[in-house]
Amino acid sequence: MFAIAVLALVVCFPSIAAAQTTTFDPNRGNITFTSNFDFVNAYMFRGLRQDDTRLIMWPSVDGDIRLQSGTGSVKRADLHVGSWNSLHTGLAGSSGPTGRLWYESDFYSTLALALGGGINLGVTYTAYTSPNSSFSNVKEVSFKVGSGRGVHPYGLMAFELDTRPGLGQADGGSNAGTYLELGAAPGWPDAPVNVSFPIKVGLSLNDYYELAGVDHKFGFLSLGALASVPLGHRTNYGAWNVHGSFEFLSLGDTAEAFNAGKQQKLVGLAGIGLSY
Repeated sequence: MFAIAVLALVVCFPSIAAAQTTTFDPNRGNITFTSNFDFVNAYMFRGLRQDDTRLIMWPSVDGDIRLQSGTGSVKRADLHVGSWNSLHTGLAGSSGPTGRLWYESDFYSTLALALGGGINLGVTYTAYTSPNSSFSNVKEVSFKVGSGRGVHPYGLMAFELDTRPGLGQADGGSNAGTYLELGAAPGWPDAPVNVSFPIKVGLSLNDYYELAGVDHKFGFLSLGALASVPLGHRTNYGAWNVHGSFEFLSLGDTAEAFNAGKQQKLVGLAGIGLSY
């Protein structure tokens, strides 16, 4: 039903856009909703290939509740609650052994703090689930620190919870993993076309990229380009955008094994977004 609702928004968009003539912000409250519907040629989770056959769709929704804003040491505190989903017509979905489209549904909650000096902190709990039972549920808590200035550097550390050998882990390994990601996203966010060039590296601090009982520290290196174009001004129907990206991944040993022995992967994405 979620995917149908998002598709309905996309189908109705042309008639909505034609009526956009005002430029005021209709949402002056403390709750903001963001939704995206994306199409991608391959689903790579932290370098680990999930599927690259036929059509893959990513509907998502995020609710942002502003808890506090001011001029003190904590400039702003937000609580995010959302869902991200992956729908597949290929081997991981309706054309595969399960015969069902809905490959993945993730639920998360994040406490985000904006501090002085442009420093951002966040802690997130995520449950990765598979409605068509393609993988076991993965539970994770992650911590992220970054800067909203300059090239937007960040670091993220994630810990897998409640695991058993072969269950509850992204790599399907024997032990719960600890993941580290370091990255940055230089770009021009205030230009008419929002362009950025994200770069990130995924590493295993402990058993995150296991292969045949051996933990490989290097997971992947990602180089990308992302562009987002606003569609008109913010109106009674929110702020719309179209966006797209390309991502080149160089894979470590474990990720290469997940990718059928191929060390590199090119991922393209195109989608439409709404914020209200």
